[in-house]
Order: sequence, then C-alpha cells, then structure tokens
Amino acid sequence: MVNCIVLNEELPGLPEGVIEGARMLAEEKKMDGWIFTLDYPSYIPFMTYANNRQGREKLAKAFGSRGMKNDKYDNQDIVLKIVSLRHKRAQLLGYQSHAHYVLEERMAEKPEKVMSFLNNLLTKAKPAAIKDFNRVQELAKEDGIEDMQKWDGAYYSEKLKKAVFDLEDEQLKPYFQLENVIQGVFDIAEKLYDLHFEEITEIDKYHTDVKTYKVTDGKGEFVALFYADFFPRKGKRNGAWMTSYKGQWKKDGVNSRPHISIVCNFTKPTSTKPSLLTFNEVTTLFHEFGHALHGMLANTTYPNLSGTNVYWDFVELPSQVLENWCYEKEALNLFAKHYQNGEIIPMDLVQKIKDSANFLEGMTTLRQLSFGLLDMAYHSKDPDAIKSVKVFEKDAFGETQLYPDVEENCMSTAFSHIFQGGYSSGYYSYKWAEVLDADAFEAFKEKGIFNKEVAAKFKNNILSQGGTQKPMELYKKFRGKEPSVDALLKRAGLLE
Repeated sequence: MVNCIVLNEELPGLPEGVIEGARMLAEEKKMDGWIFTLDYPSYIPFMTYANNRQGREKLAKAFGSRGMKNDKYDNQDIVLKIVSLRHKRAQLLGYQSHAHYVLEERMAEKPEKVMSFLNNLLTKAKPAAIKDFNRVQELAKEDGIEDMQKWDGAYYSEKLKKAVFDLEDEQLKPYFQLENVIQGVFDIAEKLYDLHFEEITEIDKYHTDVKTYKVTDGKGEFVALFYADFFPRKGKRNGAWMTSYKGQWKKDGVNSRPHISIVCNFTKPTSTKPSLLTFNEVTTLFHEFGHALHGMLANTTYPNLSGTNVYWDFVELPSQVLENWCYEKEALNLFAKHYQNGEIIPMDLVQKIKDSANFLEGMTTLRQLSFGLLDMAYHSKDPDAIKSVKVFEKDAFGETQLYPDVEENCMSTAFSHIFQGGYSSGYYSYKWAEVLDADAFEAFKEKGIFNKEVAAKFKNNILSQGGTQKPMELYKKFRGKEPSVDALLKRAGLLE
C-alpha cells in the first residue's frame, strides 16, 4: 500500500524546514533521499510548495485513494454496509432515514432544513468559488498547465496568495513557535475566563510527547487536568481532535472535575529549528483548545449533559469562535514572536493576515458544502440502490465540483468524520456553527475581544451549561437574539 514517496533529486520550491524533516525521516528509515508521507505535516507542505508536479500527482493520488485499492484495506463494501445498517436501524425505530433519526436531536431538526441551509450557502458561494477557481487556473496557465488538476490547486493557490498579498506561510512560521502559541492560548484563556495553566509531571500519560497541565481558576480552585499531544508518530491517526478522559459531574456536594485532552499533528522540531506552525496550524490549535474550554469549564450535575455533550450542530461553536482571536492584533501580540529574536509580529504582517482571511473563501466554502452534501446524500435516503461508492460520490459532488474527477480517487472510503468520527448526518454542522461563531464574535468585537462581561456571559450561558437546555435557548441567553447568517456572509466576503 503506497503511503509515501521517496525522492532522490533536488526539491525546488520546498521550504528548508520541510526538506530537513523529510531528510530526517529518510534517515530514520535508513534510506537515501527524502521521504514524504500522507501525514498532514508532510503531505500539505509538499502539495503547497513542491515545484515537482509529478511528485504532487503521485502523492495526491495516493492520498485520494486511501481505502480504495481493491485490496484487504479496501473500504468500499464497508461504507455501503455502514449506510445500509444505519438506514435499517432508523426504519426499525420508526424514522424515514438515518438523517431523520439523527437530526431529531440537533438544532436543524430535519434533513429538509439542513438541505435548505446548505443549498442557500451554495447559491451564495458558487459564483465566488468559480471566480476564485478561474483566478488560480489563469496562474497555472502561465506555467503551461491548461488542465489544472487537484494536485495543482494548493500549489497555485499559494502562488496567487503571495502575488496578491505578498504573503506566504513561510513568512509567518518564524512567529509561531509551538511553545509560544501554547502559552498564547493559555494567556487568552486567562484574560477571558481567569484560568491558569501549570505544567505538571506527576500525572500518568500514554506517551512521552504528551504534556500535562493543572488548570485552576482565579481563586486557585482546581478546574481540570489538561493533556496535549502535538506531534505525529507511527500508529497515531492524522488530524486534530479533542477528547475527554473523565467528564465533569456533581454528586453528594462534590463537583468532580474533568480530564480533557487535545491531540494534533504538527511539524516536529528538527536539529536546527523548533516546531514552527503554519497559520492554519495555529487556528487548528485554537480550534481544539476551544473544544477543550467547553470541557474544562463544564459545570453541570449529570455527566451525560456535561461539557461537549451537546447537540452536534452546537458543539463546534466554542471551538470555531476561539479561532477569531488568531486574526486580532491584540491577541497576536501575546504570542506571535519571532523564535530567534523575540520580535513581535510586525503590524504589516498582521494586516496581511486579516486582509487574506477571506482569500479564496468561495472555493473553501464550496469544498465544505460538498462534504456536507455528500453526507446527507448517504444518510437522508434509502441507500440500497447504491451500487458503486465512486459513482454515487461523483453524482453527489456534481453541483460543487470544480476540478476534473480523478478516476482512482474516492473521498468516501477515507471520510472518517462520517463513517468513524460521529459526524454522520452532521457534517453540515461546521458551516452551521460558523453562522453561530460569526454572530457570537460580533458580541466580543462590539465591546472588546477581552471584555470580561461578554466572556462571562459566554462562559455562564454556553461553556458551562453543556446540554442542559436547548442550544438556541442558551445562545439567546448569551446573545439576546437568534444568530444571523449575515454575520457569516459578511465575514466571508460573500455578502454583496
């Protein structure tokens, strides 16, 4: 099974740190050259910077064909079995489909409302996405590429970003040393919620890479234990997530506090550089830490209603809203410091980050909508008519497809969010929560991003309440009104 490529030639375009990491991996495997794998810290930089188009194609096809190789690791039959069993269970319980069954306990309530929400955003995003795609394609044509493929997208998008904003991730990475970003998110939690993080070593942990912290409040009272696992390793799955090892509950007058963890896959330090994050990795850390705050600040009676035990299309609000601080100078000044000289990130770079926040937002939104539509296609109807996972997926992607289809690739066979991660009939919740988070952050912007009054309302009505009340009721207690989709469209630059 192909899960990496080994190169023995020069690597033009790739940043020095990426090349060094690939060389270190080859040395670990006792091989010559450089190894690039399907792990995100290796795969994403290669697809973004490597001038080697053949290498990009090879790696992209390997990534896109995970679980679809007609071998013992093939997932096509497993996908069909999962959706069939989910549908049968729903019907046994008296529901029309798995989506009807799941959405009964979601803010959206019905598949029809989800589809209306997704299609409404699709109408707004598609013209912008086509315009974005054409801009990227024109740049590719300058290099003689008339048929831009998926493996060209990230490469030419990054080139366009540099041309438009004179900004690329490699300019930003020196200001985002992992240790500084961690301390920065801790400082932001202290400013907002009076939380203090003290690293401790006496707690048992499952790997030496894991860091453990004791979390206390402004009065010195114990709040939670916090675990952080940041680097990829053999046997660890890709991506980033938050989990709870122990929930929070109240019994016999005792408030039993939670044990919360976040897991990421960031670039490891090399022999010459510390772990330096891309800006996307910075927002990923903030996202997962937002989930962690939801768990750490839980304050309910019953464990099954505590912390992140909320409706699935509400759970992403605390995570996504915290990402907004990554774009604010007042927050960046706390942690965006050059790893060599300690220089605070210059104002012109901060402005470029803000200016580029909506870069190719049409394409980004269309991509997210395509995943949500595929999820609903699998789960809102009887799946027994599906004969080919690949054909079904291609049809579901019809209204959102920009790049030519790659015959040997199939997303469904590696779509862990909906087939393994709990997001079945719920992938739309990322966009749903964006509406909530855009509207919620407006409240902070109105009074100041570190305003204690707004933070207290968010903590008391959202973070601490778990699933004890209907999400919309909690949201209205915080905001005083229902959220407006206009806040998201405005932030994304999709509102005329």
